[in-house]
Amino acid sequence: MLNITKEAENEKAVFILEGRLDTITAPGLEKELKETLSGVRELTLDFEKLDYISSAGLRVLLAAQKTMAKQGEMKLVHVGEAVMDIFDVTGFSEILTIE
Repeated sequence: MLNITKEAENEKAVFILEGRLDTITAPGLEKELKETLSGVRELTLDFEKLDYISSAGLRVLLAAQKTMAKQGEMKLVHVGEAVMDIFDVTGFSEILTIE
């Protein structure tokens, strides 16, 4: 289960994710991002309450990163240890901006 809280204002969008970003929930996040990213220059993904991310979730992040590289910037904040371990193992910590 994944809860997505979205705050979008002007050219900024913040997505707060809570739960698991996996094969079941990744399409929902992908849909929300596609609906929101037009005109957004700053995308922040808050992972403080994200417990797990699968390869399907990583694919959604990669697609969002590619979109935002053309129109602005994307950053991840409050990434927990378990999710950070996955980013380190997959090399995503090298391609994503993580604060």
